[in-house]
Amino acid sequence: MRADLIICGLGPAGRAVAHRGLAAGRKVTVIDPRPERVWTPTYAAWADELPGWIDRGAVAATVDGPSAWGTREHRVERVYQVFDTAGLQASLTLEGATVVADRVVEVDARAGVVRTAGGQTWTGRVVDARGLTRSPRRAEQTAYGVILARDEVEPTFFMDWRADNGADPDQTPSFLYVVPLGGDTVLFEETCLAGRPALTPDVLRHRLEHRLSARGIPISGTEPVERVRFPVEGGKPGRGRFGAAGGLTHPATGYSVAAALAAADTVVAGDTVWTPQARAVAALRRAGLRALLDFPPRDVGVFFDAFFRLPAPLQRSYLSGHDDLRGTLAAMRALFAELPPDLRRGLVTAVLGVNR
Repeated sequence: MRADLIICGLGPAGRAVAHRGLAAGRKVTVIDPRPERVWTPTYAAWADELPGWIDRGAVAATVDGPSAWGTREHRVERVYQVFDTAGLQASLTLEGATVVADRVVEVDARAGVVRTAGGQTWTGRVVDARGLTRSPRRAEQTAYGVILARDEVEPTFFMDWRADNGADPDQTPSFLYVVPLGGDTVLFEETCLAGRPALTPDVLRHRLEHRLSARGIPISGTEPVERVRFPVEGGKPGRGRFGAAGGLTHPATGYSVAAALAAADTVVAGDTVWTPQARAVAALRRAGLRALLDFPPRDVGVFFDAFFRLPAPLQRSYLSGHDDLRGTLAAMRALFAELPPDLRRGLVTAVLGVNR
C-alpha cells in the first residue's frame, strides 16, 4: 500500500505533520497502536514560537511576562501560552487520512518502507515520530504536579528555584512551575529539569507538598495529579525521524512541542529542518545540558539568575532559536560573562566537549 506521507506515531509531532500534510493535499497514512489515545500532559510554548496556522482555540491561557526565580525574581519579557491539551489534539484534525491501529516493527526511511506487527507494508515518504524510549544513559526530566483552584494561585512561574521545598542544598535541585490551565484551575508542578538519574515522582511529590505548605497553600490529597517523565537527550536528526526522536527536544528545557509544530510544514514540503546552523545550535545546547548536569546543586539558582539577566532577545535565541547560531553563540558569551569564575570553568569544560 502506498501514501505520499506515512506518519509513525500520533503524539503532537506526528499528528502535526499529518494534519499539515492533509492541509497541503497530500495522501497521508498514520500508524499508531492506539490512534484514539487521549493526550494528558500539559503543553506550553512561547507565543512567538508558534506558527500562524495554530487554532487559537487550542490555547487555554496566555501570560504576558511570567516570573523566573534563581535567587531573586526576574520577569521574562515574552508572552507564554499554555495549551488546552484536548483542544490542541482536536484541532490537529486527521480527516481524510488513512488511520492504521497497529504497531510499527520496521522502518526504512531511505527506501520509504514501513512494516507493521499486523503484517501490513506501506511505501512512501516516512516520518518516524514515535518518540524516545527511556534509558539509564539518557538524562530525563521528571515532574509531579497538582491542579488547584485558581483562588490559590501565585504569579505564573516559568521557573522558581527558591529553596523552600525541603531539599538539602547539595541534593539534586528541582524547581516549581506554576501556570494557569484556563477556567478556574492552576497547575503547581515540582520539576527536575534534568537528571541522570532524574528525581523520582515520590521525591518530587514530597518536595511539592513541603513547598506548598511553606507558602500557605493548602492541599487535601484529592486534587488531580500530573506526572511527567521523558528523556531530554538521545534524539538524532535524519533517517525520517521527527519530534523528540529527531532531536527537537531542547535539552536545557525539555520543550519540543512548539518546535515540532513550527517545523511541520517544512517536513511536509520535503525540506530539511536540520540545516548546518541548526545542527551547530543543537550541539551547543547539548553542551549546555552537560554543564547543567555538572553544576554543584547549590549553584543552579545562581546560574539561572545569570541567564535571566540576559536581554530578552538573547534569552529567546537560546531557548527558541532552532537555527539561530549567531544568537545562540551571543547568548552563551553573554551568559559566560555574567557567571562567577567557578561556574565559568564548568561552562568552558562543557563547551569544549561539544563534540563528545
